Amino acid sequence: MSDGSQEEDLAAAWGAALGQEAAGPGGGAAPDAARVLNQAEIDSLLGFDAGPGGREEAQTGIQRIIRSGLVSYERLPMLEIIFDRLVRLMSTTLRNFTSDNVEVSIDSITSLRFADYLNSVPLPAMLGVFKAETWDNYGLVVVDSPMIYSVVDVLLGGRRGTAAMRIEGRPYTTIERTLVERLLGVVLADLTAAFEPLSPVVFRFERLEVNPRFAMISRPSNACVLVRLRVEMEDRGGRLEILIPYATLEPVRELLLQQFMGERFGRDSIWETHLAEELRHTEIVLDVVLDEQTMPLGAVLDLRVGDRIALGVPPGAPVRLACGSVALFEAQLGRRESRLAVRIERALPREGGGRAGRGGVAPAAQAEGAPQAEEVPA
Repeated sequence: MSDGSQEEDLAAAWGAALGQEAAGPGGGAAPDAARVLNQAEIDSLLGFDAGPGGREEAQTGIQRIIRSGLVSYERLPMLEIIFDRLVRLMSTTLRNFTSDNVEVSIDSITSLRFADYLNSVPLPAMLGVFKAETWDNYGLVVVDSPMIYSVVDVLLGGRRGTAAMRIEGRPYTTIERTLVERLLGVVLADLTAAFEPLSPVVFRFERLEVNPRFAMISRPSNACVLVRLRVEMEDRGGRLEILIPYATLEPVRELLLQQFMGERFGRDSIWETHLAEELRHTEIVLDVVLDEQTMPLGAVLDLRVGDRIALGVPPGAPVRLACGSVALFEAQLGRRESRLAVRIERALPREGGGRAGRGGVAPAAQAEGAPQAEEVPA
């Protein structure tokens, strides 16, 4: 009996508490006695932290549940520039392709898992599978139903100012598939041109599918980059979505991590010209090497003033011009007026910047007026 009385007392206490919370500010009972969450409880449920020191790690509730399905990926700044270049190219090529006023814009660039995207593709749609020849991997271009009917209407001479007619519940005809394949060929050609400044690659159209299950080009859990493009042709238009797995972009990942893209990815022609001009004015020292010998250290220490070192080359043998340890030219030693001079005969091949030695030097004709001395004073 004691347990039953305790449960009754607890239930009565809960009822009194709920009645107090449901009562209005004036003490009157509210018409609806349901539990109402205050703002702090709502913020806690949604994962918002109103405090100044709140951190993302402490967020809970619905936001934490939603974020658990997102893909943490490395930001690729150069990829955004490439897609912006793609939009500019497509705006021009689609105008020529449709002979109509076409505007292309980027709706979003997001990252998600491959299986999540396939499950969210709005059907009916056409999924074009393309292959990156250089990178040996695949990607997807998805054309939604409004875009398909708009392209068919424009290419077959539909009147301007009228929305494209949509006939649901039937498969796409051969004519519609052929026209969409032509559209995908134009888009892939622009995508190839957009990647050209970064890395030469060819995107080749493989096949066209209408069932997402037949367009499995990656593992369901792999991360992908999704670009949603909006194409507007006056009152008609639709969406193009380009899906590229990160595995496809892996060969050029280092290039995509660049922060900016100039004419040639940051190459400064002004600095190159200035450096070349300054190098031309740089002074270097050229040594005329008559001969090189290897002597014991003791013999070098015993040398005195007046000693003679016999050179191991005959009179008139070619000499070498070297800059430091790099042999540059083969020359003949002679005299011009009152000065010794050398006449360059040929340039020597540079093999790893080795020391200027005697090996491999072919003798040349003796220059007129060259000294005949076989010994020079030390």
